[in-house]
Amino acid sequence: MKKAAWMLSLVLALSLPAIAQKDKRAQGILDAMSKQYKSFKSYQATFTYASAGAGANESYKGELAVKGSKFRLKLGGQEVFSDGQTMSTYIKDSNEVNVQDYDEAASSELNPTQIYTIYKRGFDYRFLKEQKQGGRTLEVIELTPNRQKSPIATIQISVDKADKSVRNWLIINKDGKRTTYTITKFTPNVNIPDAYFLFDKSKYPGVEVVDLR
Repeated sequence: MKKAAWMLSLVLALSLPAIAQKDKRAQGILDAMSKQYKSFKSYQATFTYASAGAGANESYKGELAVKGSKFRLKLGGQEVFSDGQTMSTYIKDSNEVNVQDYDEAASSELNPTQIYTIYKRGFDYRFLKEQKQGGRTLEVIELTPNRQKSPIATIQISVDKADKSVRNWLIINKDGKRTTYTITKFTPNVNIPDAYFLFDKSKYPGVEVVDLR
């Protein structure tokens, strides 16, 4: 579950450097971004994942679909399904699925439905810089938390200045590992049936079901 967990736990408790603060420019950008995504009934995205440093050197392509509290994630030979109550993690190499109750409030992990509001809960943030990427102007915000214990040092979120869409995240660990997620395609308000977020055993012949509930 390691690779999928990285996407689900994009933000854990971070360490707070003295420079971090809540500045008005950063808050305005984050609020506009959050309002935009919360207005969508659903969305689908494709993205790239890359990690380097601290012995890591990996890259994958991934897919994400979100509808309300439901999500489905495909990354690095794994698929995670959640209907908001149950989470099923399918591992292709072993043809195995782990099924467990999903309790958003009790979980220490961040699921993809929370990405665009996480900054509102116990984080400091500051505007870092503007940068050009593929003809777009991105506004880069640095997030740091108020809690002390975490392997993560900072997270940088790059928001498109024109349409307030998130273009990439950079997670920097204390051990030097850098993990980047870059959105390559984003489609809002897609008609996605609820069944899409449920693991369908019949579509995975011979799968071993490990029920952890």
